[in-house]
Amino acid sequence: MSAKSKSPFPTREEILNYIQETPGRVGKRELGRAFKLNPAQKTRLKKELKALADEGLIERGHGRKFVEPGSLPGVTVVEVSGTDIDGEILAKPVTWEHETPPPIIYMAPLRQGQRALANGERVLARLEKLENEDDDRIAYEARTIRRIAHAPSETLGVYMEHPSGEGRVRSTNRRHKSHFLVTDDGGFDLKDGDLVLTHAVPGKRLGLPRVKVQEKISRAGPKAISLIAIYEHDIPNRFPIEAVETAEAAIAAPLGKREDLRKVPLITIDGEDARDFDDAVFAEPDAEVDGGWHLIVAIADVSWYVRPDSALDKEAYKRGNSVYFPDRVVPMLPEALSNGWCSLVQGEDRPCLAVHLWIDASGQLTRQRFTRALMHSHARTTYTQIQNARDGDGDEQTAPLVDGVINPLYGAYESLLKSRTKRGVLELDLPEKKIEISEDGSVGGVSVRDRFDSHKLIEEFMVLANVAAATTLEQMKQPCMYRIHDEPSLEKLESLREFLGTIDIPLARGQIIKPVEFNKILGKAAGTANVHLVNQVVLRSQSQAEYSPDNIGHFGLALKRYAHFTSPIRRYSDLLVHRALVRGLKAGDGGLNDDHKDYGEMGEHLCITERRASGAERDAVDRFTALYLSERVGSLFKGRISGVTHFGLFVELDETGADGLVPMRTLGDDYYEHDETLHLLRGKRHGAIYRLGDHVEVMLMEADPITGGTTFQVMGDGDGKSPRPRPASARGKGGQKSHKKSSKKSPKKAAAKSQRGASPRKPKGKSRASRRRARRNK
Repeated sequence: MSAKSKSPFPTREEILNYIQETPGRVGKRELGRAFKLNPAQKTRLKKELKALADEGLIERGHGRKFVEPGSLPGVTVVEVSGTDIDGEILAKPVTWEHETPPPIIYMAPLRQGQRALANGERVLARLEKLENEDDDRIAYEARTIRRIAHAPSETLGVYMEHPSGEGRVRSTNRRHKSHFLVTDDGGFDLKDGDLVLTHAVPGKRLGLPRVKVQEKISRAGPKAISLIAIYEHDIPNRFPIEAVETAEAAIAAPLGKREDLRKVPLITIDGEDARDFDDAVFAEPDAEVDGGWHLIVAIADVSWYVRPDSALDKEAYKRGNSVYFPDRVVPMLPEALSNGWCSLVQGEDRPCLAVHLWIDASGQLTRQRFTRALMHSHARTTYTQIQNARDGDGDEQTAPLVDGVINPLYGAYESLLKSRTKRGVLELDLPEKKIEISEDGSVGGVSVRDRFDSHKLIEEFMVLANVAAATTLEQMKQPCMYRIHDEPSLEKLESLREFLGTIDIPLARGQIIKPVEFNKILGKAAGTANVHLVNQVVLRSQSQAEYSPDNIGHFGLALKRYAHFTSPIRRYSDLLVHRALVRGLKAGDGGLNDDHKDYGEMGEHLCITERRASGAERDAVDRFTALYLSERVGSLFKGRISGVTHFGLFVELDETGADGLVPMRTLGDDYYEHDETLHLLRGKRHGAIYRLGDHVEVMLMEADPITGGTTFQVMGDGDGKSPRPRPASARGKGGQKSHKKSSKKSPKKAAAKSQRGASPRKPKGKSRASRRRARRNK
């Protein structure tokens, strides 16, 4: 080929695109052929590839091949690592030697009749790359080629004495279908019912997997339920000796240059079961502004006691946050601080970082002032007490506070509500489940937690203080760990739009989406049979809140800037904000160091620990709920379909808020197809439809407190009748019976949302696996 007719040398972008889009690994030979390069150009290509590798844009693989950073080969061994909120199976590569998090791997459903993959099981899988517009991480769908004989390295379970005399372990993981044979008791005096941690040992391929007991944790039973969640989610629950000694050596902070707020009637308002008190509030009319208010939000001064790079600090960062279970808490800080010097205990002086807030009659923040102070809590009250007092039913403690303390708090709250309404905050109804624990550790009841105006009052005070903290840090040019919440992705909005169209609620294309638009949708559904369904679908369309030094605002709260400031006892992110404020205010010791860790890295870590805590708390609630229901197996309950997946339905009971699975195999003699867009299962033969939000009557078939598994069988709809075929209008546009058929006509789009190590949203692939439920978390 002459110089005149030779092919142009590819740009860097073209080289990178080819490597990214080509399955497997790519070498100089493949690139040369693809771009028809001559020998001289191939020499130049070699230098270009070296430069790209040096810059970290590509990675060197085996055989002088190159791949996209963070990518995996087309066929590899993966280990099942868990499930996301929708029950979709996630996996991780067995071999991963990079510092960055591994790619997101979704396991495609196995063929009908095959045993489900268990957590910790390894398979040889063929990977197909998925588009992932919402995240920098690569996402794959993995199709199982064959299982690889492998026992999970560690198994948490309950020891059982088998009639044969052998010791066995029943796993707490509901995906482990078989028991484990104990070949070595580790020297522990084991008894039937002990909760143990075991380690896999080599053994025969046939028969039960073999394990050695490496730790005896406790007796199984109600008091072990939270321990199971702690161990399964690897929650740190033992403080280093140095951290404990430092906490126990702490003493009262001197007044010094602190502002003296001890005579201000600050009070704490928390739940009856609150274990620490990190915020106190006060309000009074603003004498200078008609209808205005002066508020004080005082937060425990954790930065005074937890200094950067100390043993306390390192352990607090490792934990990231406290973890709350129905019967206990795993604190971020040792008890001497979390329940002592850093808890705003009634009747005692405590150091605090306080913010004075001035709002006008419309609830707009006009100015703020942060100060290090010394306060004295005048009352430890509960939400119920404060609401009763406001409603004219005060008790011995709250009645004297009504005129001077409680009424002004509500006056300021009413102004803040005006600002909230004007901003158009996303208003979702998200009931919280409450587990009532008896003195003996058993479950006395499961209910939906009450929600009063007193809850909303504290929330609005805290939101205002958080906004003030972010604003002040920006003004002082200090680093800020923002709490960000992105707007829904275009793909999520399109899915929501398609669904809403089936119930005649329009969502126009091309408009700038704001929270108020979602509120209009919720308003149109209010009072209709679809209200619960629409709330669920709108919730799942939202992005996940995160921590980041890069501000994009908070979509759900309709705020341009937002940071967590109000809970440094239980959230490390808040401690970072406190330290930055102390440094910016030049308010003494405990401020942010100049050589602090990278905020981006810390934000990712805190997102991971937050998701870890949420998963552990959710699993514990599931187990306590199963324990409560275990004596009612065979009973009938009214409920509502709260989730629809390719493997069955999730049903939430009206009576308790408890939820469980209706396996696909129990839905009758039919083949059901999963419609992701319409959130329903449709029987292919008889046309019966089960849709998100539908009322159903179910029978409790199983409730296992060890695994947390609760299983139902549908007995009829909410009136006790069997599900009937729906008209074509319920089948989507054109009366299509199969979402699988219609989805083939639409392009494959991205749908994975990074949670920095948590369960991400499932990208659309070729499987019928449903998208992950997106959960908003303020």
